[in-house]
Amino acid sequence: MDFDLNGGNKRVFNRLGGGGGGGSTRPMAPTDTRQKVCFHWRAGRCNRSPCPYLHRELPGPGPGQGQGPGYTNKRVAEESGFAGPSHRRGPGFNGNSNSSWGRFGGNRTVTKTEKVCNFWVDGNCTYGDKCRYLHCWSKGESFSLLTQLDGHEKLVSGIALPSGSDKLYTGSKDETLRVWDCASGQCTGVLKLGGEVGCVLSEGPWLLAWNIETNADQSLNGPVGQVYSLVVGTDLLFAGTQDGSILAWRYNAATNCFEPAASLTGHTLAVVTLYVGANRLYSGSMDKTIKVWSLDNLQCIQTLTDHTSVVMSLICWDQFLLSCSLDNTVKIWAAVEGGNLEATYTHKEEHGVLALCGVHDAEAKPVLLCSCNDNTLRLYDLPSFTERGKIFAKQEIRAIQIGPGGIFFTGDGTGQVKVWKWCTEPTAALP
Repeated sequence: MDFDLNGGNKRVFNRLGGGGGGGSTRPMAPTDTRQKVCFHWRAGRCNRSPCPYLHRELPGPGPGQGQGPGYTNKRVAEESGFAGPSHRRGPGFNGNSNSSWGRFGGNRTVTKTEKVCNFWVDGNCTYGDKCRYLHCWSKGESFSLLTQLDGHEKLVSGIALPSGSDKLYTGSKDETLRVWDCASGQCTGVLKLGGEVGCVLSEGPWLLAWNIETNADQSLNGPVGQVYSLVVGTDLLFAGTQDGSILAWRYNAATNCFEPAASLTGHTLAVVTLYVGANRLYSGSMDKTIKVWSLDNLQCIQTLTDHTSVVMSLICWDQFLLSCSLDNTVKIWAAVEGGNLEATYTHKEEHGVLALCGVHDAEAKPVLLCSCNDNTLRLYDLPSFTERGKIFAKQEIRAIQIGPGGIFFTGDGTGQVKVWKWCTEPTAALP
């Protein structure tokens, strides 16, 4: 590519604050009033060396143009792990994504942008509560972060907490299943499964973790390829597979193993999600459809085609079916006359929706957890879809699990598992 070595460079130089016309140039003096603060440095991602812009804030108003009253450059105190009040919403945050940058000095405050500070994540942000970006993993006053479980090296694809157990199980694409002690938060065991874990299911005395190469429970005769979802309905275990089929097994107590019972066909692409409710099996697929199956005869009784992209997650809430898709929507389905389902409401997001989970808060109010493709998990009151808060992650959250006592778990694309708890009292912002 050819460049204009005369006019082109002159325009670039003038934009950076250099000398005027005539092709003459002069170095930018440190006290040049036309200096500007590097926008990329403020966002924590400048990689230019040297950079023609400032990697510091300009002095605020005041005598001698020095730093304004109340300005401090003290580094944020380090906290133990990721727990503590710093994960709650900081002062000056009003939830407005169209925020502006506030200057230091005087009585002005900094309006927060809904983006986690990269320097804070690395432990070296020097702005403290004056930083434009969030120094927390969540926004909202009705829940808080208890702790973080580190160990997985890739995306967490499944989380299981067996009923009555003091152990938490997490599966990952790093080909391992980790066992965590719920009392201490310590990892007590690592099972190497020899392939990426696609999903994890706890049902009664069984813990099922399926991976690409082989199934974790050798008594199951299954497909070769990825299994994206496992669910139990009546006395059958169902698995959604990569080739679009749904395999079913029935447990035989006499032989203490699962025996093949049926293969449900109809989807043309991989079955990503399964859910059982109201004597129905619901399946969502990469073919953009939802199929409804009768648990009495395992026949498909309806196909829903309203989504325009991959159906990622399904849940039942009271008499409603909720579905989400990479088409940026959450749809609410209700039975009409004749028993068929129709979409009665569509909630729109700005990004693709990856996972849904229904919970109750500390006051037993229904809340929908909605994981999106922008590395956030949004919390909505039902049925109003009023936003209650937001959880941020380094990468997308693909696994959500509900625990006892108002606890819930999230697992993201980096391998981090976080433990959250609903608060009985609203959490106050830091002073």
